[in-house]
Amino acid sequence: MRILSVEPSVVYVVPLTSTVREFHSELPIEPDDHNGLTVRSAAQCQHLRGVSTGRIVTARGNVGAAKLAGIRETIAIMLDIPI
Repeated sequence: MRILSVEPSVVYVVPLTSTVREFHSELPIEPDDHNGLTVRSAAQCQHLRGVSTGRIVTARGNVGAAKLAGIRETIAIMLDIPI
């Protein structure tokens, strides 16, 4: 769905950390051939932030559809958005 007729100047990102805790707002991600990780990490959904598209140089990897759905669901719960 496009909201604007131009490319966005800001995108929202979820940072990763290699310090994996058991927080419900963080989803663990195991390294694999597609995501570019070398160590077990966690998506810190509680730290969702806007970043200028000018800061995005290249994609490092892809967490896959299932993990992305989990991240989206966690963010929706935290922001009280219907899933």
